[in-house]
Amino acid sequence: MTPSKGGPLGGVRILELAALGPASFCGMVLADFGAEVTRVDRPQGAIKGPLPDLGPDLLNRGKRSIVIDLQHPEGAEIVLELAAKSDALIEGFRPGITEKLGVGPAHCLARNPRLVYGRMTGWGQEGPLSDRAGHDIDFIALSGVLGSIGGDDPVVPLNLVGDYGGGGMLLAIGVLAGIISAIATGRGQVVDSSMIDGSALLAVSHFGFLAGGSWSDRRADNLLDGGAPFYTVYRTSDSRHIAVGALEPKFFDELIAGLGLSRFDVGDQYDRTGWSRMRELFASTFAQNTRDHWEEVFDGRDACVVPVLRMAEAPKHPHNKARATFVNVAGITQPGPAPRFSATPNGKPGIPSQAGDSTDLILGSLGYSPDDVDRLRGQLIVY
Repeated sequence: MTPSKGGPLGGVRILELAALGPASFCGMVLADFGAEVTRVDRPQGAIKGPLPDLGPDLLNRGKRSIVIDLQHPEGAEIVLELAAKSDALIEGFRPGITEKLGVGPAHCLARNPRLVYGRMTGWGQEGPLSDRAGHDIDFIALSGVLGSIGGDDPVVPLNLVGDYGGGGMLLAIGVLAGIISAIATGRGQVVDSSMIDGSALLAVSHFGFLAGGSWSDRRADNLLDGGAPFYTVYRTSDSRHIAVGALEPKFFDELIAGLGLSRFDVGDQYDRTGWSRMRELFASTFAQNTRDHWEEVFDGRDACVVPVLRMAEAPKHPHNKARATFVNVAGITQPGPAPRFSATPNGKPGIPSQAGDSTDLILGSLGYSPDDVDRLRGQLIVY
């Protein structure tokens, strides 16, 4: 395992108690920024390995891993020792689980009063649903976001809004804010990050539009949800798609010029009574040629018109290549770290850690001798 090099968080130590998606994404972002992220994996990860059909877990890039049986008192003690030397701990268990394991906030803050304890859940640490199971789709359903995306029926926006945007990304912001506060005050704290809160926050502008009467509570009936014919997606003759985002009049003018149309043909941009006819006209025009044709037509035009790329296509686009938006590490093409820093640039992501690949190294840094490690491994406390 090769940890990430460079980045603004050099010297910051993060302890991650292995969990699914969002907490792991948070740890990856912090590792991309140069933090030393130590991931505590559970024994079954070392024994069974990753599911073969899922491929490499890129969320583990740039981290190091130790496998610990947290249900054993000596295992919990190792976590507390690591927490004592960390700036932050992140975990994604249901409320109360880490307390039962002896590594909850009170246990860890007693060892390290400056520790920031980041908690990632779907429903939050309290509330009538806090103990109930759920996944991204459930959390964004109750936050009002899922019900606002799609057409006749809601459309699942991958697991980006809850897991990663409203979950892991906001947890990372919360952890960093906590670290800054700890530097200033000397006191750590608990960060309660939930996907229902976070996904709702991502829609804050739209709730404002709704309150102001400028947003319909119907799907595909607004400026930014596909309702406007100049902010939506059209199918081309080769069954691919073009994305149109010509919101402002100057971009709208470039759009209709590129389509070979005129203002007389399409009517007033913001007259909703003409949107249905405008959509039909745009759809029939885009359907006459291929996606590549339209990409060439709009190349160089400020019309906010671009091709809809598939994941396999995106790394090959000239703009993405010029910016190195995607990088190749050990034969795996993947998004590179973002955002970018001028004085402390991020390094290239590390290879994803494997469960237990740094167990001996991590225990050695805590003062455990090789004989101690052998004993712990023989008792199935570490792997």
